[in-house]
Amino acid sequence: MSTTSATLSVREVEVEVVYKDIKNLHIGVYPPLGKVRVAAPQRLNEEQVRLAVIQRLPWIRQHRLQLQEAARQSPREMVTGESHYVWGVRYRLKVTERAGRAQIVLSGERLLLSVPEGSTSESRLRLLQDWQRSELRARLDVLIPKWEAIIGQEVPFWSIRRMKTRWGSCNPDSGRVWFNLELAKKAPRCLEYIVVH
Repeated sequence: MSTTSATLSVREVEVEVVYKDIKNLHIGVYPPLGKVRVAAPQRLNEEQVRLAVIQRLPWIRQHRLQLQEAARQSPREMVTGESHYVWGVRYRLKVTERAGRAQIVLSGERLLLSVPEGSTSESRLRLLQDWQRSELRARLDVLIPKWEAIIGQEVPFWSIRRMKTRWGSCNPDSGRVWFNLELAKKAPRCLEYIVVH
């Protein structure tokens, strides 16, 4: 597959454009700071790509802002009062130390974290990430079969892992698809977009 690339400036937004042998244009905003990349069919000229980007500018700016705000968040100490996002909604963390099994529950505007006495911030963060992974897996268990049926493309293997620069990745040769754990913090429509993409 032959590709060429170019850089455009669209209303003060720098856009990396990669022209590929594909049918449809795809626009992505990537962590950590919101780099904008466009995969464009080779038949489109620069002006057509520019117009497509202009039409999606509100969406691009919203996603860049979210990523930049996330990047500015202070390191997670996993203590009462911290803000954490679950499916695009901000929750205040409340930590309770008690005997028994550690658990996480969403209650109103709070993310309730019950942990054994003396637990470290690292163990609390691991617990949160395990919970996010299970939440994400439950949603993907529904979304992947739904879109396999619609698109007519089967996903033989998928998994979740932490990624620094991508929301997901796919190896077309093996059919393996990976989803970024951070998607559990974003609005559900973001996850569905990545599944379809």
